[in-house]
Amino acid sequence: MKTFKTLITSAALALGLAATSAAADTTKVGFIYVGPIGDGGWTYEHDKGRLAIEDHFGDAVETVYQESVSEGADAERAITQMALQGADLIFTTSFGYMDPTINVAAKFPDVKFEHATGYKSADNVSNYSARFYEGRAVQGHIAGKMTESNFIGYIASYPIPEVIRGINSAYLHAKAVNPDVEFRIIWVYTWFDPQKEADAANALIEQGADVVLQHTDSTAPQAAAEAAGDVITFGQASDMAEYGPFPRVSSIIDNWAPYYIARTQAVVDGTWETVQTWDGIDTGMVEIGEITDAVPADVKAEALAMVEAMRTREYHPFTGPINKQDGSAWLAEGDVADDGTLLGMDFYVEGLTGDIPN
Repeated sequence: MKTFKTLITSAALALGLAATSAAADTTKVGFIYVGPIGDGGWTYEHDKGRLAIEDHFGDAVETVYQESVSEGADAERAITQMALQGADLIFTTSFGYMDPTINVAAKFPDVKFEHATGYKSADNVSNYSARFYEGRAVQGHIAGKMTESNFIGYIASYPIPEVIRGINSAYLHAKAVNPDVEFRIIWVYTWFDPQKEADAANALIEQGADVVLQHTDSTAPQAAAEAAGDVITFGQASDMAEYGPFPRVSSIIDNWAPYYIARTQAVVDGTWETVQTWDGIDTGMVEIGEITDAVPADVKAEALAMVEAMRTREYHPFTGPINKQDGSAWLAEGDVADDGTLLGMDFYVEGLTGDIPN
């Protein structure tokens, strides 16, 4: 007959084996963030996607994250550490993480990597982004209609194609409804720095801008506009609805949750493959936040019609005729920009002033 001690030992061993088996069956998904999860913008929305994974999969998936990771060497160290800690899938959520992601992926062939907004891939590296320029078209239309000074300010982060596309799209659609509109662009060379963003917003407002758009991650420009009292803004990457109905009159919302859930499911199922994803309003990856009643009813109706036309793919924001800044022809009447040109966009369209920094 087994002794009580033997029974206890056997039970403990069985529990230990069960726990080990459960741990082995759990998929670990990691996230590397360029800003804090409380930035109210870009990183906040990515983290909402992470939380959606937890809600969807429950105990079958464990998520981990590291926030405020600088692009460059710091990123490579953080990604490496996450891989060493057993992550099966790692999302790296900033453009400047591209080369670090590729470098780390080469050392961990059994780990799957997903890089946001970049263009490099490998057998175990996918990339994904959203067509933010569609939302910029809507913002440009509203801005062009509502500006009284005809001076629109734009806070830009880095001179990369993603940002340049947004500037061009916003300008084209503002100019289409207001030929007198001018854009002034301030490059802040950061994704998240509330002080720099506030300084840029205040500088634009002092120069006469009564609309300020941003391609940076904090709500500081919203607060600056609110303090000014008569300046229109748009939420960036997240709704930023706390600044509505004015100055924030609408927003671009990045909805990453469905993509994150689908890619995690692929790892769980063993069906993950390298893909390049660039989705927009049609799939719901880009959403347009509520257009508030601060926007005139006719302008709101026009903006919503544009959103619907992009959702059904009846309209593309880069439809000719469009010239480049130097006056040379780019798109003829009715021609639509190809994705390759958009992904590598390194030029301004005609009418924008100033140079793109090197």
